[in-house]
Amino acid sequence: MAPPTSINDICKRVAMVSCPMLGSDEGIEPVCYARNVVIGGTLIFQPATCFIHIVAIFMTAIMLYHIRTKYTAIGRKEITLFFYLYGICELLAIFLDSSVIPTSHEAYPWFAAVYMGLTTAMFWCLLVNGFIGFQVVEDGTALSVWSLRISSFVLGALSFFIHIATYKSIPGFDRSNPIAVSIFTFILHIVCVGIYIITQLILVIRTLDDRWPITNIAFGVGFFVIGTVVMLGFSVEVCNSVDHYIDGLFFETLCYLLSVMMVYKYYDAITREDLEFSVGSKGTVWEVKDANMMQDTPQNDTKYPPTTHNYQ
Repeated sequence: MAPPTSINDICKRVAMVSCPMLGSDEGIEPVCYARNVVIGGTLIFQPATCFIHIVAIFMTAIMLYHIRTKYTAIGRKEITLFFYLYGICELLAIFLDSSVIPTSHEAYPWFAAVYMGLTTAMFWCLLVNGFIGFQVVEDGTALSVWSLRISSFVLGALSFFIHIATYKSIPGFDRSNPIAVSIFTFILHIVCVGIYIITQLILVIRTLDDRWPITNIAFGVGFFVIGTVVMLGFSVEVCNSVDHYIDGLFFETLCYLLSVMMVYKYYDAITREDLEFSVGSKGTVWEVKDANMMQDTPQNDTKYPPTTHNYQ
């Protein structure tokens, strides 16, 4: 197949969330996609990809737990918003990728638009977190946290409107040539990731003595690039080579999960818990003397000599 030049061409290669709402009224169906299975009388699409979504939710919960225990780490409240958004996106993706919410249902475009809006908010949140380490605004304060939340909400709401307007063919938005959807689906995400990478490289090189966190950044970038390239360029080839068991969407979901895990590993590497102010759950250590030592200790070994009483 020829290289994709628009989101409509990409939809012919891989079954993305927006594809059933683009092109014509029937949507765009990919040339090759993962086979479906029947579970409990329900037809489930993309079963392997849905499994990765479930794994991603559990991994997100674990990462959030560890981040929330770093009570004095810089940017703790800000980075948790990114992981919350990622977890919600993965949860919603299960219902959309599996067609538990059928693409023909009238609710599908609304859920798809919400998903795309949350995805945009997540990438924007990652970008803003890239500047937290520079302490432009003191982290953890109401100004820092709420400016991040409000800006993420605004970008997410704008993305939601653009997608639902395109899905519903509102005047000014053409589903056969969805330029705005392409910008918010690919270009904006790549720009956000690129800015985050640049800011973190500057942060590590200028402020940290340890260069090891750069490896986490490198692995994260590698996974992100591999997932994107396989999804956009080789989805059909992968699908045909494995008899339709998986497609490019599976690798995109898996690689993006690994990228998010590298974001966590990087954050964990550059933040160190201040033990003086941390709240720990260290148990009481009891000192137990050896039994033989107890037996060897004289019974009358006291501070004062024994008193002798003479009774007449």
